[in-house]
Amino acid sequence: MSTEVRVRYAPSPTGHLHIGNARTALFNYLYARNQGGKLIIRIEDTDVKRNIEGGEESQLTYLKWLGIEWNESVDVPGEYGPYRQTERLDIYREYWQDLIDRGLAYRCYCTEEELEQEREEQTARGETPRYSGKHRNLTEEERQAFEAEGRVPSVRFRVPDERVYTFDDMVKGTISFNSKESGDFVIVKKDGIPTYNFAVAVDDYLMKITHVLRGEDHISNTPRQLMIYEALGWEPPIFGHMTLIVNENHKKLSKRDESIIQFIEQYDKLGYLPEAMFNFISLLGWSPEGEEEIYSKEELIKIFDPNRLSKSPAVFDTHKLAHLNNSYIKNAETDRIAKLAIPHLQKAELLPAELTTEQENWAKELVALYQEQMTAASDIVELSALFFKDKVEFEGDAATVLEEEQVPVVLRAFADKVAVEEDFSASRMAALIKEVQKETGFKGKQLFMPIRVALTGQTHGRDLNATIYLLGREKVLSRLNARL
Repeated sequence: MSTEVRVRYAPSPTGHLHIGNARTALFNYLYARNQGGKLIIRIEDTDVKRNIEGGEESQLTYLKWLGIEWNESVDVPGEYGPYRQTERLDIYREYWQDLIDRGLAYRCYCTEEELEQEREEQTARGETPRYSGKHRNLTEEERQAFEAEGRVPSVRFRVPDERVYTFDDMVKGTISFNSKESGDFVIVKKDGIPTYNFAVAVDDYLMKITHVLRGEDHISNTPRQLMIYEALGWEPPIFGHMTLIVNENHKKLSKRDESIIQFIEQYDKLGYLPEAMFNFISLLGWSPEGEEEIYSKEELIKIFDPNRLSKSPAVFDTHKLAHLNNSYIKNAETDRIAKLAIPHLQKAELLPAELTTEQENWAKELVALYQEQMTAASDIVELSALFFKDKVEFEGDAATVLEEEQVPVVLRAFADKVAVEEDFSASRMAALIKEVQKETGFKGKQLFMPIRVALTGQTHGRDLNATIYLLGREKVLSRLNARL
């Protein structure tokens, strides 16, 4: 086996990049970079019927969006290609033919109806359904008879009897399987396409993969792959199976679980920052030493230790994600956040599709006002709703504030000053409110609160002077006069 660490992420283009697959890719990336090794992206596209248009492109696009780089793949040629399985069929054929020639695999002519009947009979007897081996030892005459019927064979691996397969898992420790738990399994389907376990074993060996980090749902595949390695006389890689990701109710994360956003593309469109997602995903089933949660990619590469991979399910904590993304947004350049947020205001038809320079500058200042509160750029629509309303409504505490006796005096004095003020800036609004204080004698909450409530309908909010400035003279006077 190579002394250089070589790991792989091998997506199927049957869907877009899911949070679980993103974690697999990210942990492999961190491990490779930490060890000075290489990450290979291999496209496992042999399930042709389930492949979707744009599936491969989506995987690569959103891996790059997250900040994951690789050393070899379909777009970065290396010496171990091709990197799509459908382009490696001749390679697989050489190895499965070798297994057949040595009696370690055989052609099976069973129809799907026969196999289904066999499974039903086994289930009725209370047995675990598995292939009985009925075509394990066909004579040449039987084989020719089946082919004369027009039957197309699959190729099955001849599973050794009563063999124990043991491997040391990087996460789970020592794991053992008895071969009697598995019937002879298919390694080549009737259409000539190799099955997952066969193709993966061949690819991992030929691409010199040293470590396989993947989800624990693949543990059951490992003994079959070990059998292939043994039959071909190859040394297997080191395996590590990461625990499941569960929701906050500790149920396995399912693509049907609507309580959690599942796909990386959705996070991009909602205005999450890729470095925040990278940071969050890195903590799904792995923990650094200490209590710190916010790390740059470079820091995570430096401290990544597979020995700290969790043995317990990783809880997808939506509150932690919101906290992390908010942290990154607060510390980002406002122009960057504005580029993410303004399209959401346009999509909500609160801003025109084409902005003038003046409108764009106003929108950027609006984003700056709410930047500290945003957990995603899309939050701007709800946070800034008060700026786009035709009419302000007053309920609860806000309505109570407006019943105070000084309110008409404060609002009239402020409205009169706004009406004649030429410099409509945030700093000037602060000065006008101070002038109202001097004229009326009201200060503190008696002064600020009526103005805030009359203009926004809220008793709490962002900086009042900036809010007044962004509302603009016309809207400010309209709302003050409506209340008066």
